Amino acid sequence: MRTVIVGSTNPVKLTAVQTGFGAMFPQECFNFRGIDVPSGVSDQPQNDAETLQGAKQRAANAQEQVPEADFWVGIEGGVDGLPGNSEILLAFAWVVVLSAEQSGCARTGAFGLPAPVAKLVSSGLELGEADDQVFGTQGSKQHNGAVGLLTHDVLTRDGFYAQAVQLALIPFINPQLYPKRLG
Repeated sequence: MRTVIVGSTNPVKLTAVQTGFGAMFPQECFNFRGIDVPSGVSDQPQNDAETLQGAKQRAANAQEQVPEADFWVGIEGGVDGLPGNSEILLAFAWVVVLSAEQSGCARTGAFGLPAPVAKLVSSGLELGEADDQVFGTQGSKQHNGAVGLLTHDVLTRDGFYAQAVQLALIPFINPQLYPKRLG
């Protein structure tokens, strides 16, 4: 059984990683464990580059804490202004997967946040806190997230992230097509 360390204790991220690995490696058994590691970026990353950096740092910090594992995964959610229209704030996440030999990364799709949520996030609140205020919920980032709230749970946060986990695993199932682990 191979071990996958997720650089977060958020149950949504752990479920997304379990779902993604299960879909891409259906014949394999994994032991998944979430650990608390810093992202090295702000609590609410405000652009694409900072969000990717947070995912990279989570994966690298997970590897540093549990070097004997087989895979390390970092997931970081962020926001960024729509190119050409900074009044629209988009939400998305980056996923980074590392092994001793390989690395992969992918980004989720992006969706526009409603103006009341965007205003709170732009003023410094984390997206989950802003969602809780606007939608009258508690702990939404540990459950369905903004994407679940806005789609009425047609798409939940773990489902949203799971697809990006699957995409980040492409180099692992096609190693002949991708260079060995970079950086």
